Amino acid sequence: MTDYIQVLTTVATKAAAQAVADALLHEKLAACVQILGPIESRYWWQGNLETAEEWQCVAKSHLQLYNRLEAAIRRVHGYEVPEIIAWRIETGNPAYLDWLRQELAV
Repeated sequence: MTDYIQVLTTVATKAAAQAVADALLHEKLAACVQILGPIESRYWWQGNLETAEEWQCVAKSHLQLYNRLEAAIRRVHGYEVPEIIAWRIETGNPAYLDWLRQELAV
């Protein structure tokens, strides 16, 4: 298992996704952020079943940077309760993982 992570968040617009990506990249908290969308999200919110068009950001980072990365997302995120979840990268292309290490502020 590596100490590299992927962090997922969803936002309301493509511009918001680009703002999240730019914040993480400029602070060297992510080496890469993929923006996917639009996607349809269906979820419960305050007792109501909601449907929304959203955009996903998937950031490649390091476990040591998670707290700073989460704080950076919260600063630019527009939701009251933003989805910010992380999972460890079990293994991967050694050259890619080396590139991640070189690009992050670890």
